Amino acid sequence: MSRAVLSIGANMGDTVAALTGVREHFGDVVVAASAIHATPPWGPVGQDDFDNAVLIVDDPARDAHDWLEEGFACERAADRRREVRWGPRTLDVDVVSVTVEGTTVVDDDPHLTLPHPRASIRAFVLVPWLDADPEARLWTPDGERAVVDLVADLPTDDVTGVRRRDVPGWDRLPVVAR
Repeated sequence: MSRAVLSIGANMGDTVAALTGVREHFGDVVVAASAIHATPPWGPVGQDDFDNAVLIVDDPARDAHDWLEEGFACERAADRRREVRWGPRTLDVDVVSVTVEGTTVVDDDPHLTLPHPRASIRAFVLVPWLDADPEARLWTPDGERAVVDLVADLPTDDVTGVRRRDVPGWDRLPVVAR
């Protein structure tokens, strides 16, 4: 079994449609999904707020690199351009964490570093992840930690800046119980 946590976000164009497109792309391998959250941009580039969500996907036929390639396919479909690091985007799909047969994949491959090296300090990843999985845990260089504890360690302004949105129809998209 290969299970991945995907952080998805967009701040250009129809952001809800972009996030919905990712959720529909993964279809019946989505086992949990957070609500959509409005979040301030992360990094030094001035830009509009993002809409972010977390999907938990599960498919024994996929490995970590397959999840990455599927995310890239979604980004290409949304006409994603990689011109400015941490800049505005039509869609961003990040592989945050992957487990295979219950074991967390830890890899410093420059193409796909797992777990995502900055996930533990990003409220826009952690808060939606807790929404999708309140028992979530993340491997860090200091050992595995409960995501709820990682959120508690973040600056309060970072956490309160992540605002749950009521998006009609998002909660009615299918999620497969596994």
